[in-house]
Amino acid sequence: MISYWLSSSDRDYQVMIDLFNKGHYTWSLFIGHLVIEKLLKAVYSQQYMTSPPLIHDLLRLAEKIDLELDDEQKDILDTVTTFNIQARYDDYKLEFYNKCTKDFTQKWIRSIKEFRSWLKQNHLNQC
Repeated sequence: MISYWLSSSDRDYQVMIDLFNKGHYTWSLFIGHLVIEKLLKAVYSQQYMTSPPLIHDLLRLAEKIDLELDDEQKDILDTVTTFNIQARYDDYKLEFYNKCTKDFTQKWIRSIKEFRSWLKQNHLNQC
């Protein structure tokens, strides 16, 4: 189960990068949310040896595995969670699309990459 979440997250990571490079900024951030969600679910599976809960709120997932997060990391998870919701629902799509400039998306991809590295280095060392 842990291997599934890790490999799926790694594939999504490459898709996030590819979408960004092709200028699909909203979808890149949507997939970025999945990258982090799947890593958190890998940590959950590793910690509890069971399937993770069916939730998509990244901060709630982090709380369920008792991750010690600083305020900046909590803010990152809160914001990245909105990329999941805003990319899906029609009434948010246009507003989100307009917000997702290259610079905005690049900033958040950098945050996703850093959080991903931190999770892998500090919480998935055995995998």
